[in-house]
Amino acid sequence: MRLCLADWTTACNSVLAGLPKTSIAPLQRVQNAAARLICGLRSRDHITPALIQLHWLPIEYRITYKLCILMHLVHVGRSPSYLADLVTAMAKIPSRSRLRSAASHRYELPSINLKCGERSFSFAGPAAWNALPGILHEQMDTPAFKRSLKTLLFERAYSTH
Repeated sequence: MRLCLADWTTACNSVLAGLPKTSIAPLQRVQNAAARLICGLRSRDHITPALIQLHWLPIEYRITYKLCILMHLVHVGRSPSYLADLVTAMAKIPSRSRLRSAASHRYELPSINLKCGERSFSFAGPAAWNALPGILHEQMDTPAFKRSLKTLLFERAYSTH
């Protein structure tokens, strides 16, 4: 299966998964500067209202959004095989066939030896996917999934504001 441009940029952005906040901070500053430019804000003005007005997810949540989209494409069978081969659905694990998790739409988190292993798609993708509510796992329509996911992440990002 070929990746379209949108899927390719999603795959590239998911490379940022698991980076420490110190590595993500420069990207967030760029996003904040862009929001200030678009909204005509001064450098001392609060940026959160502008990000909310523009309906932009903070970088940390944007990374989660991209990972979850890739996992959704895996889940509905529309991803390239090289991505689908990196993750294992709980339902496909023989030792779990009698457990409730076999009926869920969750994915196995592989055991990792090093902290940097959490940055791999085979770990970060299922971790992000498994953290979603079950109702999103059941969504098979990709545009509807994207809308629901962005709404959920937007609420999580800005719930205290």
